[in-house]
Amino acid sequence: MKIQDILFVILFAILLLKHKENSFVLSGLICLLLAIPFFYFWVFFTAERLVCYAALLVLAEVIYILIQFGIRPRK
Repeated sequence: MKIQDILFVILFAILLLKHKENSFVLSGLICLLLAIPFFYFWVFFTAERLVCYAALLVLAEVIYILIQFGIRPRK
């Protein structure tokens, strides 16, 4: 695991413990904004990781909303 992975796990744990409205989405957008300069300077590994982290954060928010409102898939 790289240092950025460890920092992401710590950030994710903090967001899970202190969940505020749209905190996962806001963090995902910040990850996307941080990825832009890395793509510009051709640091693709870090930029790709930031985009994956953003996707995971937004997915976590969607799952949290689905659980909160009790929406379940149809059978």
